[in-house]
Order: sequence, then C-alpha cells, then structure tokens
Amino acid sequence: MSTASRQQLATAISTEDIRAQFPSLAREHNGFPVAYFDAPGGTQTPQRVVDAVSDYLLNHNANTHWEYPTSHETDAIIESARHTFADFLNASANEIVFGPNTTTMIYHLSRALGRSLGPGDEIVITELEHHANVAPWQALVVERGATLNVAQMDPETGQLDWNDFERLVTKKTKMVSFGAGCNALGTVSDFRRAVDLAHSVGALALVDAVHYAPYFLCDVKESDCDFLTCSAYKFYGPHVSVFYGKRNLLESIDFPKLQPAPDNAPERIEMGTQNHEGIAGAATAVEFYASLRVSAGSDSDRINDSTVSRRELLQTSFAGLRAHSSPQVKRLWESLSGIDGVRLYGPPPDEIRTPTISFVIKKVASTEVARRLAERGLFVSHGDFYAQTVVDRLGLQPEGLVRVGCACYTSDEEIESLIEAITEIAK
Repeated sequence: MSTASRQQLATAISTEDIRAQFPSLAREHNGFPVAYFDAPGGTQTPQRVVDAVSDYLLNHNANTHWEYPTSHETDAIIESARHTFADFLNASANEIVFGPNTTTMIYHLSRALGRSLGPGDEIVITELEHHANVAPWQALVVERGATLNVAQMDPETGQLDWNDFERLVTKKTKMVSFGAGCNALGTVSDFRRAVDLAHSVGALALVDAVHYAPYFLCDVKESDCDFLTCSAYKFYGPHVSVFYGKRNLLESIDFPKLQPAPDNAPERIEMGTQNHEGIAGAATAVEFYASLRVSAGSDSDRINDSTVSRRELLQTSFAGLRAHSSPQVKRLWESLSGIDGVRLYGPPPDEIRTPTISFVIKKVASTEVARRLAERGLFVSHGDFYAQTVVDRLGLQPEGLVRVGCACYTSDEEIESLIEAITEIAK
C-alpha cells in the first residue's frame, strides 16, 4: 500500500463514512430503510469489491498459465490475492488455497486424509460446530471405519465442556477439527488450546474460522494450526473460500487431483478452474478491512508511516471494529434480556464473543419473528444456521433461533429500531 493511500486513512472513519461505501444500504422495504442484521450468514458488499469483480470480468477475464496478456494478468491477480490473504492470516502466499466454499474444502481435506485412516483411528470435533465441520468427518466413519468423537457443549452457557474435550483427545486421535466461533451463539472457543492438545498426541488440527475471522484477526503462526478455513462472503467479499495449510502438509497429503493439474502447492489442492473474479473481489475485501481506521484505532501518524504493513493496518482496523461493535452487543443483550418472553442464548457480552446474538420469543415462532421484523425493514436470520447439533441440544427444533449480528455498517439507530420492534413483538 502506497504512502498516498495511507495518508488517505489518517482521519478516523465514522460509521457514516463506512455506510456510504455500501450501495445496498440505500434499499427500502415497506417504506423502512433496510437494516441488515444477517451478517453472520453473509455481509453486504462495498462498492470497491463490486468494482474489483467487474474490472476482472471486463478487462482481465481468462484462464491461467497461457501466453497472452489477459492470462498473465489473471495469474498476477491470483498471486496477488494469495499475498493479500497471507497478510490476513499471517501465513505465506504458497500456503493459501482458494475454493468455492468452506464445506467443499473441509470435505476435500477429509477425503484426502481419509485415504490413510481406518478402524481404530479417531477424529474429534465438538457440538458447537457448523455442520460443514461435522458431515465430512461423519463420512469417514462410514467409508473408512474411523471413529468420530464429539465433545459436549454446556447448553446453559453455550460454551465447550473442556473436560469432555480433553478426555476425548487420545493417542488414537488423528485429527482435531475445531470451530473457533459458533455461528449460532457467538461463542468464541480457545482454538490454540485445542491445537496444542491435538499436537501433544501427534494429531493434526484444523481450525474452522468462518465465524471467527470476520471479527478477530487470525494468526496461523501464533496458533500453530495445521489448517484453517474461512469464507470471504462473511467479511464483505464474494462467495469464495480461503483455505490455509502448512506447506509441508499441502505438498505431502494425497489430495484428490486430476493428473494434468499442477503438482506444486497451493495449486495442487485447487480442483478445476477457480472463481477468478471472486478471488479478485475477496482480496479487495481484505483491502477494505485495512482501510477501516475506525475512531478507536491507533494514531494517524502511525498510519501515515509508509513502513506500516498491511498486517499492521489490519490489526488497527480489527481493534477499532471490535470497539465499535462491543457497545452495540452490550446494548442489545441488556435490552433484550429485560423484555418479558425473550430468552437469549450463548455467552453474555462480558465474555470474549462475536457480535452475534440469538434468542427466542415465547409463543412466537422464530420464522414469524423474522417475518414481522422484515416487515419493518429489519432483516434477520432464523433456524439452525447449519449448527444443527447446537439447536438440538437447546431443544429448539424445528423452529430454532432468531439470530442478529452486527457488522461494520451497523448503526446505533438500527440497534434501537431492532430493540423497539422486538419489544412490540414480545407483547
């Protein structure tokens, strides 16, 4: 990033400045301005990301590794995106793999690892997982005779039962696949602790950071995880998955691939032609993050320093965004918990958590709550969000939860409108 670009970031960015970058926020429904509280299921997209996708399709669209300009440009765009996400995860560019979605990538990994697994080998997950981190490992039970052990959650707190988790990780464990954040409850779990425990018995460790990476800057070196996955559409980008793996593992694991496909990492893991325009947009979403010097961030002289790296800019942005969302989460939690008939689930706001709050209203189905909120321009998600086990353990099937999430563009006024609407529905 150039010195001139950094100088443009010197002034603290307000919520209004951020919102102005999202064309979708101009939408109205039933005469109400739309407030998008569905961020945990997918965020809105800033104009610069749309422009990056459009620019690729209009000016650079080609397949890779051929001897003409647009193919060379495509190669350069993808390579640049790998470096961008290396900064985002504190990895190396040759450890960044792109794919269609996290579900596909975990299945891809499980199939590769499953080739060397059999009866007596064990895999450990938790009850807090999205089903994308459940079904791929269940398949190995059927196909390879491996054993899947599932550590329990505490339904009262929404937290992992660490005693149960530690009991399940043994010398028979070959893989620990661990969700850093629970997309249904906002729970943040200590994945470094899980990685260390896996490594202590010689097992590999995958971190599912899909619901964590939009809110906390990941550091794969610090956590020492073997694999990590996240999805750009959860942090203002297109529908592209980003998969990290230690290079020695990406080079040595027997991933399924077509014979003519490249043999070197990371391309040997990427099956078929990639979503090039989506990759261009996903990298631009990271640049968008790096530009967000929210008022709680570091001082402007530091931003003006041309030696500041993209990683350092991201650290500043993430700290500022958490400072922006934390009071909103606290306001929502305290207000909703004071409404008769409303029950909240998951950790309270004084715990380390994501800005995702889930609840039910007594005698009003979650589907009906979401419909009535939508009538007022308040868009929320409902159901089990593919965290099926969580909702089962809470005894809330088939309707599930109502889920609201704060994003960088969420305003205090939208929070108040949501509280008012839920209060009226609960009556």
